Amino acid sequence: MALSIGDLAPTFELQNSNPNKGTKMMTLEQASGKNGLIVVFECNHCPYVIASISRLEAMSMKAENLEIGFIGINSNDPLVYPNDSFEHMETRAQSMSYPYLHDATQDVAHAYDAKRTPEFFLFDSELKLIYRGRMDDSPRDPTLVQTKELDDAVQAMLEGNAPSVSITESIGCSVKWKR
Repeated sequence: MALSIGDLAPTFELQNSNPNKGTKMMTLEQASGKNGLIVVFECNHCPYVIASISRLEAMSMKAENLEIGFIGINSNDPLVYPNDSFEHMETRAQSMSYPYLHDATQDVAHAYDAKRTPEFFLFDSELKLIYRGRMDDSPRDPTLVQTKELDDAVQAMLEGNAPSVSITESIGCSVKWKR
């Protein structure tokens, strides 16, 4: 069942591949900041994620400055894409500024109804969903970005308003489900 605007964030406890950010196992509460939480479903191999790495890092740093939690979750089946294994996540996490969590059972991806990588979920300080979808309209080429829906949603949330756009279709690779 799809996670709808206004729904509470599904809880989780997932293994963190980034020892420099967060604890070995992280919960929803640990990931959240005073002003909310951004969850991005991502992975190591997707060209849309790879092309968005600098923007993911910038959004992570912005979120930290705004006291909004920021985490990445990899739910892909490593048997389908070995580059998405926990060991490869640990390697990538060495250069990441945020927790990178492993959803080995894919239960969290199902609970959030994640469909693509990257796909973003913005929750307010009460952990109610206020935005889901893409970061911007050009994940493969930052020079072609014309709209920044996630950034706009964060700004609206901090101003106490609902975003003018609360749902967009994420652009990226499909989540690689277990067979």
